Amino acid sequence: MNGFTFDYKSPRVIFGAGSVSTLPDEVSRLGAHRVLILSTREQRILSAEITRTLEDKIAGFFDKATMHVPEAVIQEAEHVFRDVGADSVVAVGGGSTTGLAKALSMRLDVPSLVVPTTYAGSEMTTIWGITEHGLKKTGRDPRVLPKTVIYDPRLTLELPVGISVTSAMNAMAHAMEGLYSIELNPILESMCQQGICALFAAVPRLAAKPADVDARTNALFGAWMCGTALSHLGMGLHHKLCHTLGGTLNLPHAETHTVVLPHAMAYNLPYAPRARSLLETMLNTSDVPSALFGLARNAGAPISLAELGMRSDDISKVRALALRDQYPNPRPLDPAALTALLEDAFHGRKPSSMR
Repeated sequence: MNGFTFDYKSPRVIFGAGSVSTLPDEVSRLGAHRVLILSTREQRILSAEITRTLEDKIAGFFDKATMHVPEAVIQEAEHVFRDVGADSVVAVGGGSTTGLAKALSMRLDVPSLVVPTTYAGSEMTTIWGITEHGLKKTGRDPRVLPKTVIYDPRLTLELPVGISVTSAMNAMAHAMEGLYSIELNPILESMCQQGICALFAAVPRLAAKPADVDARTNALFGAWMCGTALSHLGMGLHHKLCHTLGGTLNLPHAETHTVVLPHAMAYNLPYAPRARSLLETMLNTSDVPSALFGLARNAGAPISLAELGMRSDDISKVRALALRDQYPNPRPLDPAALTALLEDAFHGRKPSSMR
């Protein structure tokens, strides 16, 4: 084993069924007195139910968290935060709400606590993303990392099967790309493996029996592991494509990751032998891209970018943007191969055998 340096960053984690009951104590640990509760409109009622135990510490609610974290939404939330005299935020929901909490923590330098209700995993990362004028910018800042994350699998029981599956696929993508990151070390490799195995096994169980608490517990644990990997490891072509598709075309985040992942793996794994070997062993297959494609299709998830709203005319635009400001990647980006990848993903074809 070679030597390595590992600057580990993680929120405090409270994990397990019923753990949301610790919310008042965890808010007190923040030193918070006036909390702004963040959610999407769809989860406003759930966020109120979950946070009612905070009682007079609730300064107000902001329920306009939006996919890809638009700049306009951040500015509106900043105004509300100041108007109600808040000193911290509690985010209840998925990646959109967590992303807004991160933006506020970075802009206002205030602490956050996150209660995930999906398997996004972004709550474990120092990565932020903000969309303005049709372009999504991303970066890393330690200020965006929540102080505490409360993982209660019972809060995901009402998550629709479709969102559960795509959210899990999104989380898996973090660890799969992490396996060919140059920053990979034995600790993170183990986290990637644990996360991928937990999620890959959980997806068909969730699709068959959505109320399976054990499967949802495993999925939430997998999201934690994969999110931690994302925070510490560089990402490659898969994430570049998904950021481009989301920020430029406003395609749904988790669904886009679900569609693109098998095709990005087909593109990269022939150039990443260690990652390929690990994934083949973990998933018990000699064709990882096809296994991922089948996992999504069999669970009823989308398999084409066309069904997410992309048009064929967008392929050249996305390819051009993906070739700009490239993320580190095991395989150089070839315009012709990238076009083939996008066409396969657009039409929902089974991934071309490892190009």
